[in-house]
Amino acid sequence: MTPPNKHEHATLDASDKKRLIILVCTILAFAVMNGTMFNVAIPDIAASFNLSPSEVSWVLTSYILVFAIGSLMYGKLADIYPIKTLFTIGISIFSLGAFIGFLSPNYPTLLAARILQAVGGATIPALAFIVPIRFLPKEKGRVFGLISSTVAFASGVGPIIGGVVGGTLNWRFLFLFSVATALAIPLFRKWLPDEEKREGSIDLPGAALMAISVASLLFYITLLSWYLLVSFIVFFILFLWRTFTIKQPFIDPIILKNTKYTITVLTSFLGTSALFGLIFVIPIMLRDLNELSTLNIGLVLFPGAMAAGLIGQFGGKIIEQKGATVVVKLALILIASGTFFISTFSGYNAWVIAPCLLIAYLGFPLIQSSTADLLSTILPDNQNGVGMGIFNLLNFMAGAFSSAIFGRLLDMKNVSFAMNPLSRTNDNLIYSNLYLGLSLIAIIALVIFTLKFLSKREKSLSESPAS
Repeated sequence: MTPPNKHEHATLDASDKKRLIILVCTILAFAVMNGTMFNVAIPDIAASFNLSPSEVSWVLTSYILVFAIGSLMYGKLADIYPIKTLFTIGISIFSLGAFIGFLSPNYPTLLAARILQAVGGATIPALAFIVPIRFLPKEKGRVFGLISSTVAFASGVGPIIGGVVGGTLNWRFLFLFSVATALAIPLFRKWLPDEEKREGSIDLPGAALMAISVASLLFYITLLSWYLLVSFIVFFILFLWRTFTIKQPFIDPIILKNTKYTITVLTSFLGTSALFGLIFVIPIMLRDLNELSTLNIGLVLFPGAMAAGLIGQFGGKIIEQKGATVVVKLALILIASGTFFISTFSGYNAWVIAPCLLIAYLGFPLIQSSTADLLSTILPDNQNGVGMGIFNLLNFMAGAFSSAIFGRLLDMKNVSFAMNPLSRTNDNLIYSNLYLGLSLIAIIALVIFTLKFLSKREKSLSESPAS
């Protein structure tokens, strides 16, 4: 095992910790909003460059694809290189891409700018979950709660800011939010503790095979072309072959053999899939069944986003007092309950849906913070970077899976059976059935997790990583 960096748990005083937490959460909010603000600007971008829907969709798809793969890459790099260096490089690239996007004279330049943004911006969520592990080990439960709340809150606020800025000024001005992140670089340089480079190397062929297989899978989910599925299978097999045949693979197989790690990551993936499915379907349902405007849909979503943003610190305190496993179960119960209530009351007035949505939304920061905290205790220090990278990658893929799968299911017409016996039997049946499906996904995750961590109370979180 590679020895831990001697600066790994550098001592920070209370004011240093507070400044660092605020800085990480602020820069993370900008990164998350950058991904969601552009959703509402897509029609304006299409009009500016005379693009078809399939062409303009790449403004979002390219960003998500590169961002997802990058989150894994930077996690691996963080196991070797100083976080301060990675933040400096990543935020610089992120800001440069945003500046190019602001000035972009044509669509190819805009697309290149978004990809450049994703290459740099992927450092932010990847490293945001590693900073507490490395520099704030005693407060990491609370900090994970704050970080996850920031993600949930920024996800809800992003489309609102995008609509206001894009509507009053121009979609180009959305890029200026990302350009402003460059101001954080000198603060990171000053407030992050110094680290030495660790021993180790990056398996570049293995990283390339992993990136191609993940990209093929994400494209297959979106386009459903058989050759993309074949590409995924071929390159993933090659990745596995290389992983098990070289001394220092891109992802150490020992991580995946750790059943507590794999079950926790699977639980996070299923819970996040249910949440992203909720977020994807709810605006469509409110437009279809309740005939709400875009603004009113935003107002229905906003209380849930606000509540999710406020609950993080509370969840962090529970993690510190009761342990992460308790919060994982609480999060999944909230997700399952909220989606079941929406399944039951779909087609009712929006004021009935809003509190149901709020219940499910509360699970968003809790599932992320609790699983992240649990993962940090399961893996040894020299594997936390790539371990959290896989965690972030699968969370992004959960969003892609949910959007593609539930988008296809919504295309079904003439649904005449109700899976939920408590729901109305009308035009709402497709939505009622979908939300019951989301509830079942959360329940399955709860059962799998509970069975694995059934005797957790009797065991110490510090037991052997190979258990």
